[in-house]
Amino acid sequence: MGDRLVLLGTKGGPALRVPGRMPTANLVELGGRSIVVDCGLGVTLRLVEAGFDLRQLDVVVITHLHSDHLLELGPLLLTAWTTGLTRKVTVFGPRGTDAYWQAFLQSMSFDLNIRESDEGRARLADLVEVRTISEGDVLDDSTLSIAAMRVEHPPVTDCFAVKIRNDSHVITFSADTCYFPPLADFAKGADILVHEAMLPQAVDALVERTGLGDALRNHLHASHTTAEDAGRIAAAAGVRRLVLNHLVPPDDARFTDADWIEAARTHFDGPVDLGRDGMEIPLN
Repeated sequence: MGDRLVLLGTKGGPALRVPGRMPTANLVELGGRSIVVDCGLGVTLRLVEAGFDLRQLDVVVITHLHSDHLLELGPLLLTAWTTGLTRKVTVFGPRGTDAYWQAFLQSMSFDLNIRESDEGRARLADLVEVRTISEGDVLDDSTLSIAAMRVEHPPVTDCFAVKIRNDSHVITFSADTCYFPPLADFAKGADILVHEAMLPQAVDALVERTGLGDALRNHLHASHTTAEDAGRIAAAAGVRRLVLNHLVPPDDARFTDADWIEAARTHFDGPVDLGRDGMEIPLN
């Protein structure tokens, strides 16, 4: 299987609806390395459905600690371990990621202890290294480079866009952010920009459905980027392709793919994809 980007979960927010998308998760396979970016609910099943061997899990990046980006990190690692994972996995995330991981290990201590003693498995805790990220280089070795930049996602302060590159390809993920012009410099020249997107005309219906009123409406407009402004960032960055992801709201049938794509093309004249769970984009 060649280099590829797979969108595993493409909705914004933690709620689930049927039919509907799953929360945020992505897979990048690049030069023999595998990088999972965010671990929303459903990431493990979506990886398996994408034909990914969980034993090959290599690097995980958590952009911030909202549950729709973090909730299934522990279950993913444990399930990979029960599948036969023996290699070391490095998890990069903001402050608090290690606390989550230690609490998960404690919560699953009965199962872990039984499987380690009864099945002869290596300790899961010994296979996972959690590293706290800040702005700048996150990983830089002979085959892979990962960099992070803090973006604005109030009230969360530790939220990071992520750029993944090797000698052949560059992919940038916006993470969750309001319209943030400095992101264009960070994403400059990327092959693909995976950018969160909100469709303002559908937000009022979402707010009414959830019953959360102005609190939710104000959060969405202060903390997220419209599809039009995602296109503005893509144009300023000169990226080759824009992929709209972390869609808010993702499931209003009154709005079609064309509505999202038309909004993004207000400023960006390159290829635009509306993300869907399981969408695979080959990296040629």
